[in-house]
Amino acid sequence: MNQAVIFPGQGSQSVGMGRDLFENSAEVRALFEEASEILKEDMKKLCFEENAQLNLTQYTQPAILLVSYSVFALIAPKLKNVAFSLGHSLGEFSALCASGALSFAKAITLVNQRGILMEETCKTKAAGMMVVLGLEDSVLEEFCEKKRNLGLKVWCANYNGDGQMVLAGNKEELLGLEAEIKGLGAKRALMLPMSVASHCPILEGMCADFRILLQEALCENFAFPIISNVNAKPYSTKSEALELLSKQLISPVLYKQSIRDNDGGIERFIECGGNVLKGMNKRLSSKETLSLQTYAEVQEFLQKD
Repeated sequence: MNQAVIFPGQGSQSVGMGRDLFENSAEVRALFEEASEILKEDMKKLCFEENAQLNLTQYTQPAILLVSYSVFALIAPKLKNVAFSLGHSLGEFSALCASGALSFAKAITLVNQRGILMEETCKTKAAGMMVVLGLEDSVLEEFCEKKRNLGLKVWCANYNGDGQMVLAGNKEELLGLEAEIKGLGAKRALMLPMSVASHCPILEGMCADFRILLQEALCENFAFPIISNVNAKPYSTKSEALELLSKQLISPVLYKQSIRDNDGGIERFIECGGNVLKGMNKRLSSKETLSLQTYAEVQEFLQKD
């Protein structure tokens, strides 16, 4: 059975994430300990207890990667016929880690640094993101272009599904456009609890620094291809990864296109560490998406496969 392994991105975090895996697996406990040592941060406390840090980008990103990769590490010994992997934004780095193009230690370090750079780049720009439901892509693309021509900072950032788009830009300007977007026929226009504006030109200032970090962290070992958020096409070399992951910061996430353009050769998707993408995939593909989050779900998967 050909299958694809997929990984959720920022916004999928929640208090208690990974606790069940941690309590039942020595391998997962070792990963938590390694991540804690690398980041000088108690990842158990970060993931399992109520705290303000979990929603700070520099901590959110390694926490999600840690839990996602923990699931993958448990199923990897029996995982066969992986045609490709992909992730939503941050999840692309989890996919790279699963493929071997990033070691776990380098992946945890890299996404923490990515989060720090994003926060630093956006802190003086009053950045924000807004999810919009119920409008066609072309309507929002045209709307954003018109607003940019008037000097506003607003872009289409995440193509999550038909009638589901995330915009990025200046937070106050996005708030000011809420009524107008609803006037276009949107069912919902809601600001997300984020202090950064991902996948738009606001992050241009960090691209050069992040490219240096990528050059140091990436290697040539791809066990399977990765579908790029930037162009929805597979890549499997360090040079391609370096170019595409630098562009990923300032380019929209083509998640919808990635699923639809690449599901022909597989029989199912396996989401590691979340269920957000399973919900999106229901509207994008006729192929099954398994969501593996708990130790029991992992064990059931291993016993069947």
